[in-house]
Amino acid sequence: MSDSDIPLETRLNTETGRIRWAELARHFARGVVVKVEPSLDLVAVAVAFVRDDEARVMEWMTARQVWRASESDARDWHARDPVLWAVVAAPWVLVQEAPADD
Repeated sequence: MSDSDIPLETRLNTETGRIRWAELARHFARGVVVKVEPSLDLVAVAVAFVRDDEARVMEWMTARQVWRASESDARDWHARDPVLWAVVAAPWVLVQEAPADD
């Protein structure tokens, strides 16, 4: 089975992993980190980014459920060093805080 035979959702789900601030900082410095609220499905958001579903992404951004990570986010992550789930939807790195019991 080639990569093109694997559904996008499945491929992105298998490419999702945990990351800490130290690993994420260089991506933040490049301005490509996008924060996703825990109420959303990280893979579903990544699919919308990959498929360039502008209407859906703008809906989330307007609702402040998805946004480009800010300096404030970076300071918070640096201070707390939480576990984040991340997935690449090139050129973006989408991140979401893992639940406390995760």
